[in-house]
Amino acid sequence: MTISVATWNINSVRLRLPLVLDFLARYKPDVLMLQEIKCTNDQFPREALIAAGYPHQAVHGQKGYHGVATISRFPLTEISSRAFCGIDHSRHIAALLDFGHGPVTFHNFYIPSGGDEPDPAVNYKFRHKLDFLDELKHWFTEPVFARGHLIAGDFNVAPHENDVWSHKQLLNVVSHTPVETEALDAILVGGHGWTDLVRKHVPHEIKLYSWWSYRARDWQLSDRGRRLDHIWSTADVATHSAAAEIVRPARGWSEKPSDHVPVIVRFAAV
Repeated sequence: MTISVATWNINSVRLRLPLVLDFLARYKPDVLMLQEIKCTNDQFPREALIAAGYPHQAVHGQKGYHGVATISRFPLTEISSRAFCGIDHSRHIAALLDFGHGPVTFHNFYIPSGGDEPDPAVNYKFRHKLDFLDELKHWFTEPVFARGHLIAGDFNVAPHENDVWSHKQLLNVVSHTPVETEALDAILVGGHGWTDLVRKHVPHEIKLYSWWSYRARDWQLSDRGRRLDHIWSTADVATHSAAAEIVRPARGWSEKPSDHVPVIVRFAAV
């Protein structure tokens, strides 16, 4: 028996609610963290998700943009959110839960995408992204992050050369530029250190993606993907992780899918 945690940038939870319900029925994750829900708290489809078996919900929505939500079979307590860079965007929500290995704080993130131009001097969105990553790096040095934390979501950075379809061709493309990958790596190894739970179980030698552009006529044939979605944890939590999976088929589950697919990490049950 295992306990599973999933993350998915759904790109509008109301528009793609049937996909979410389909995923929940097929994979039965115990916790699902959603990003880009694109709705206010009162618009979130709480009742449909309760009916699907997820009565515990932490939602931090925003009208038309951003928004994060965590739904769970387990009780969620101490729910909180943090605004980054002094900007009131709904990009983070945290909740404490005990899934058999003691209390763990689950942080659900939607890190800024950064726009198209990888130059902070001319592109405010890219500057915002770098500032966000820098604030995360400093926050995670606080003593509380030494143990008992899991962070997940759409980080909008593909850090490793095998996290993109072409390392050389994407070096100047936002999400894989050196300044971004170095910033994310500094978070991973800085402070108290984190474990990339997907790469713990899937070696870096294997190409791995969680996102494919809508611009591709045939995303599966071209396969020009990037691994933008991540699940990390502190070392004590990582010791219990048993497997990881990226649900690639979900990219083709409907005519209007999200451009991201779910990422799942499974933990050994107590």
